Amino acid sequence: MLKASFRGSYDADDSDAAASFVINTGGINLRASMSRDTFINGPLNGLTLSVENPGIFIVDYNVPKKDVRFQFMNSVRVNGKPLNFTYTHSLVENRTALDGTLLLDSNNKFSANYGFEPRDCKVKYTYIHGCVMTVEPRYDFGDNSWDLAVSRRLHDDSVVRASYQSSTRVLGMDYRTKSFANGSFKVSASINLAEEKKIPKLTAESIWDFEM
Repeated sequence: MLKASFRGSYDADDSDAAASFVINTGGINLRASMSRDTFINGPLNGLTLSVENPGIFIVDYNVPKKDVRFQFMNSVRVNGKPLNFTYTHSLVENRTALDGTLLLDSNNKFSANYGFEPRDCKVKYTYIHGCVMTVEPRYDFGDNSWDLAVSRRLHDDSVVRASYQSSTRVLGMDYRTKSFANGSFKVSASINLAEEKKIPKLTAESIWDFEM
């Protein structure tokens, strides 16, 4: 049996839209992702085609850029703790990155991203309190900036999340909830505190899962 999901989002501030369609064929995911250019300028603009084996590899092909990006995942144990790696390389852009996550226990984990350039390194700590609240501070060595995100799960299993980025001075808030039995809905709002006119930016996103 084939399983599929559809995700669509709309940015009210930029009148921007994006969508992705995923088909699961016995453990392998086939994905087509479209941006605003796809809908306005034709099917080959803003289109990315992907093949994914979850937890093992992802291969993306950016159609307009004719660029292939490879992602490979692996996991090892350090003093009995799982350490997960993701290696990413883009052929045309010639960019390489390495992500690692060390799970200390069910409530604490460290994550890092390294871009193989001087000071191109980001580290993040995640703390989960009481299975309902998550606190995630992050530091970027490249521009000496920090981010902070705090999320809380509500009684109806919906999630409220607030975030702040010191480099851009963007304050954000989003709310995700289940809309129907096989779908979910997310509304996001953000405001740039560095701008003279602090106008909120709104984005809506819907996700649907179904079987064929």
